[in-house]
Amino acid sequence: MYAVIATGGKQYRVTEGQTLRVEKLPGDKGNPVSFDKVLLVSDGENLTIGRPYVENALVTGGIVEQDKAKKVLVFKFKRRKRYRRLRGHRQPFTSVRIEKIVSGAAPAAAPEAPQAEA
Repeated sequence: MYAVIATGGKQYRVTEGQTLRVEKLPGDKGNPVSFDKVLLVSDGENLTIGRPYVENALVTGGIVEQDKAKKVLVFKFKRRKRYRRLRGHRQPFTSVRIEKIVSGAAPAAAPEAPQAEA
């Protein structure tokens, strides 16, 4: 079973038991977190696509760590002008372990054929 969730302006394909890094979320290590913006849910046989989100679907998990990514150097340079600037940036992130994917929509039943009156 997998789902596609939206958080932090990005979309992620997640499965149960997976650990992923998302944009910084409020909370401390060990706190529960839930994602209600579920775009797609698949249980292996049935695929439910939201418009824009799947109704009553929820992905729950827990915060594993709050940290910063590796440093990215930003270097600005203009030739022949004696202009150089060096800045560093570390983007904060939250590492989340996905515990459960709850699909709110039941699979669509096949439409019944109209019965002929005798």
